[in-house]
Amino acid sequence: MEKLRGFEIAKGWENKNIHLPKRSTKYAAGYDVEAAEDTIIPAFKPGVKPTLIPTGLKAYCQRDEWYMLANRSSGPKKGLVMANSIGIIDSDYYGNESNDGHFYFQYINILDHDIEIKKGDIIGQVIFQKYLIADNDNAEGERKGGFGSTDKK
Repeated sequence: MEKLRGFEIAKGWENKNIHLPKRSTKYAAGYDVEAAEDTIIPAFKPGVKPTLIPTGLKAYCQRDEWYMLANRSSGPKKGLVMANSIGIIDSDYYGNESNDGHFYFQYINILDHDIEIKKGDIIGQVIFQKYLIADNDNAEGERKGGFGSTDKK
């Protein structure tokens, strides 16, 4: 059977009891993702950088698809705000040489005290999407790395 879209354990995380994401109900759009290890997210103050929470996962999808990393609806209520609002992961991120396609969630803690994330806590969700391209699109670039590798100045 041809693989269309799904999740795998990223290299280096195979023996760490990582659970593959799943949907909680049959009409849910998002796949719930767990933290791969305990992480402390410090209370917000100017200059604090977002905290990267590892998932131990990589995801694959079709070339004309991408997947979104999104906060849970309860996230802000618990003080967690995604630093980049949503994460947009291109299909060619899967299996890249830099990090095998391991995706992370980036959070800022808006509370006045540290937040402790435990391994196995649901930290966000992944939603798979199709994308469209504009007329006269002639992009030919190739991914050369992992996280942030397509930054343009």
